[in-house]
Order: sequence, then C-alpha cells, then structure tokens
Amino acid sequence: MLKLPLKGTLTNSNGKASRVPGIGHRSHKDTKARSFTPEYSGVKINFVVLCVFVSWWQRFIFGLLMFSICFTSCKKDKDKLKGEWLIPKSEVLDGGPGKDGIPALTNPAFIAASDATYLQDNDLVVGFISGNDVRAYPHAILDWHEIINDDVNGVSIAVTYCPLTGTGIGWDRNVNGTVTTFGVSGLLYNTNLIPYDRATDSNWSQMKLLCVNGTLIRTKVQVIPVVETTWKTWKAMYAQTKVVSKQTGYSRNYDRYPYGDYKTNNDNLFFPLNPKDKRLPSKERVHGVIINDIAKVYQYYHFTDSMQLINDSFQNTDLVIAGSQPDNFIVSFVRRLSNDTLLTFTPIQNKLPVIMQDNEGTEWDIFGFGVSGPGAGEKLTPAVSFIGYWLAWGAFYPNAEIY
Repeated sequence: MLKLPLKGTLTNSNGKASRVPGIGHRSHKDTKARSFTPEYSGVKINFVVLCVFVSWWQRFIFGLLMFSICFTSCKKDKDKLKGEWLIPKSEVLDGGPGKDGIPALTNPAFIAASDATYLQDNDLVVGFISGNDVRAYPHAILDWHEIINDDVNGVSIAVTYCPLTGTGIGWDRNVNGTVTTFGVSGLLYNTNLIPYDRATDSNWSQMKLLCVNGTLIRTKVQVIPVVETTWKTWKAMYAQTKVVSKQTGYSRNYDRYPYGDYKTNNDNLFFPLNPKDKRLPSKERVHGVIINDIAKVYQYYHFTDSMQLINDSFQNTDLVIAGSQPDNFIVSFVRRLSNDTLLTFTPIQNKLPVIMQDNEGTEWDIFGFGVSGPGAGEKLTPAVSFIGYWLAWGAFYPNAEIY
C-alpha cells in the first residue's frame, strides 16, 4: 500500500529542525531560507514490478507538493516586499508570526492603579497624559502586542513598542488628516518593529520614524511624547493613573516575559544587525535624541542622583536632558523658547513629577509643562527622543554620538 506524506518538519539551512514560531514568538537566529521535508513512513509493496511505478509516482507527487509550497512561499515573500522601499529589501526579514500574528490592541480596557496587581514595582511602563487623563501601558502587555491604538482625551495615539530593540514610542494616528490604526506587519528591519497603517497598508519603520514602503512612503511620524519608567515611579507621580487591563480579549500569559533571557543577555540576538556597534553593551538601555537624522545618546549612569540635569547642545540645538537612575527615567527638551529666550535649568529634588527650575523661576514637570512661576501654563518643546537598547541605536544611527 502507498503511503503519501502526512507530516513534516521545518529545517534550517544548516539541516537542523526548527519549530514554526508561534504567536508572540520570533524565529531563531538562522534567518536563511528554510526547506520543508516531508516524513514518509515507508512503502509496503509485494510486487517488485510495481515498486518502480510507485517510486516514480511518489517522486511525481512529491515534486508537485514542493512546487506548490515553493510557489506559494515565493509569492507571499514577493507580495510582502512589493513596491519601492526606502530600506534595503534584503534586510527586511520575516519575524515569524506573520502579519497580525502578534495582534495590536485598539482601545483596550483600563483599570485603576490599585487593581493592577499583576504589575510589580520594577516593571516598566510607557506613560502618557492628555489633560486630566493619565494612562500607563505596561511592557508586560506590550511584549505580547507591540502596538496599542488608543484615544486619550481627544488625542489619537499609537503606543508602539518593539521588545527586540526595547523602544517605546508614541505615534500620532492622525496621518495627513486621516485617523488610522496601526498593526504589526510581522516584518523586521535591523531587528526592529515594522508597523503598518490600516488605512493604506503602508509599512513604517519604528526607529526611523518614517513610512518606508507603500502609498505613504516618505511620510514622517509625528511623535507624541511619552515617559518610560517603572510602575513604582509612575504611580507615585500619578496616583490617579489608569493602566491597561490583562483582559485584552486574547489568551496570553502576561505574567511571563516571552523572550527568555533576551533583554539581559548581550550575546542573545535573534536577527542580524547592520552595522553592529560594539562601543556599548548591546542591551544597555540608553536615551537617544534624534535631530536631522543624527542621534546622540545619554547613559543612565550620568543620572545617579534622585534628579540630575545635563544642559547640552547637539546639532545646533540647545537641550536639557533630565533624568534619574533611581527613579528610572530620562527625558529631554529644547532649552530655547519660541521667543528665542535661552533657558538654563537646575534640578529639583524629591518633588516628582516636577523635575527642574529655569533661570527665570519657572518650575517644569516631567512632560515639560510649566507648573509654577512666570512660565506656568507654558510647555517646553520636547526633543524627538526615546529609550532603547544600544544595539538598535548603533544600527539605525551609525556613529551616534555618546555623551
């Protein structure tokens, strides 16, 4: 009796078997082409003459199967990378789960801080404020969903987060006058998230802050300032905060980090980087500022006090970098006001969310709002900046300056 292929394994280019990545998981280091090898349990034929025919028939069926698989796979790969790209197509890789395999959230349920028992004090969150609406988006949720589309007091925000580069960035969902939502394309560039917008299906680079493929190509991301810090610090600053609930509609273990020792093991990289900058440990979290597509990064060890400032200048722009290693945050603002007044700042200790005072006597909070003094009610211009692993800053912004 002839037994046709019924099962199979995925095989890497080196011949070793590898599982198919599931939802919330990335593929392993080997990103080269994979082949599908059917497993046969054998052929049981009693007549030698028929063996030749059966062997030929098996080869014919196997050939058709392989052609069908290769044709479908090639077509899908071609469709994913169709059209013009502003980044090298050869370096745009399939992350494993496929488009929407990691499901973005839209307008998720929120709970009070006192009910967020699933969070530990040292867990990282991305915080956002609009008016009196204060919200926290935990890494514990973002690790599994990567994008949260939300509406906060009239602001349409997408909180984008890539677990492989450790980058949490707020994006304005109003693109060229159209409010859209973003999803996870399943593609990666330099191990970083490529979101797509659902209005046009265009692909965007998270760290480049740019649409790199599709109808909206060359459109720049409008960044919405967020603050990344620990849950302990955030809820101490904003006791009224709401936080994303674990009741997302998806079955995920939000108490478990899905990538093993990735965020602590400097040698554990799932995908290639180009270039690879070894000046700092690859998984060191640093604060980067981007001006004119050039980056400068600031390390946490410069902010060992409860509150510390750096009055700096970069790319002909006067900046103040404010941070606290004990409270685990760094933020940055432009020091020159719209009326061309150049401010200098000194830190304010133990008064979070107020972090600094300028030379005119105005006190400013962590989001750059003037809370008292002559500049009360004003707002500092935030620098385009965010926290991320050094590996990503080194790859996306080669020769980035290190303060």
